[in-house]
Amino acid sequence: MNANSPEAAPGPERTAPAAAAAPGRIVLLTTSHRVAPGLLSWPAWQALHAADRVLCADGAHPQLPYLREAGITVAEASPTAQELVDSCAGGHTVVVVATGEGEPALTDGLARLAGTGRIAMPELELLPASYDLPGARLLDLVQVMDRIRAECPWSSRQTHEGLAKYGIEEAYELVEAIEEGDRDELREELGDVLLQVVFHARIAEEGRPEDGEEPFSIDDVAGGIVAKLIHRHPHVFGDATATTPEEVKEHWLRTKAVEKQRTSVTEGIPLGQPGLALAAKLASRTRTANLDVPLPPVEGIGYDILALAVRAESEGVDPEAALRAAARAYRDAIREAEG
Repeated sequence: MNANSPEAAPGPERTAPAAAAAPGRIVLLTTSHRVAPGLLSWPAWQALHAADRVLCADGAHPQLPYLREAGITVAEASPTAQELVDSCAGGHTVVVVATGEGEPALTDGLARLAGTGRIAMPELELLPASYDLPGARLLDLVQVMDRIRAECPWSSRQTHEGLAKYGIEEAYELVEAIEEGDRDELREELGDVLLQVVFHARIAEEGRPEDGEEPFSIDDVAGGIVAKLIHRHPHVFGDATATTPEEVKEHWLRTKAVEKQRTSVTEGIPLGQPGLALAAKLASRTRTANLDVPLPPVEGIGYDILALAVRAESEGVDPEAALRAAARAYRDAIREAEG
């Protein structure tokens, strides 16, 4: 028998088909760009260290320096679905470090191969290596706003003064969504209000100290409100005690008075707000301060409305909301009359 004939092939080659029958394993490793690179879960590190090959299509992926520092060899490669399946033959495990887009072409290709039913597919596993913390999408909003401010011809020219009217409009649209009980609309309008905050904060980063405009950022805005909330909730973050909403409000007002050092309960009330809301706010401040202030003894429609607003506030009714509800009923009556 010829030593070079197939019948004389060495033993290991005879067992190759059995080894090739082991389909292996593909692990798609996903990470969040909102979490610092290198902060991966323990199952992720285990999978990376145990893998026969680790692949990544993006040579500039932020995780790669940290993986290599940990002794993991990462090959820059973008295999097709068939190539990836073939590389798992013989029971090998291949980890694919997903790019920011999540490798849709690869996963679609694997799904098509599996759907044929003609291929022994490797075990497929999606392994999240890091998770977003609550509020992480706010980072995306800040990044998107930063780019829009830099590249959009309209947004790049906006000022605090020019955007002010939009803040008012969005606030009214939010109130309308709340009053109508539309959850989808509520979510959208909350986003629009949030956009106003982020937009103004982004503009503020460009403040000019030479003109008396000290720059501040969204982090300064968030840091300020966090400090305020903690300071005004000593019953949550401190040793104070409050068991009722009234006691909480008392804490809030007392702390606020010390912070602001105001000489009048009317200080801090914006006079530009709608008249009914302004009247109700003045009445609320007066009642909270236990002041007995009679209404001006003047006749006229404005003073009649003032008296109604004060009465509504004393009865726990928001006069603005009450009037809007009545106006909507009036609108419906008009439409009915129109046929």
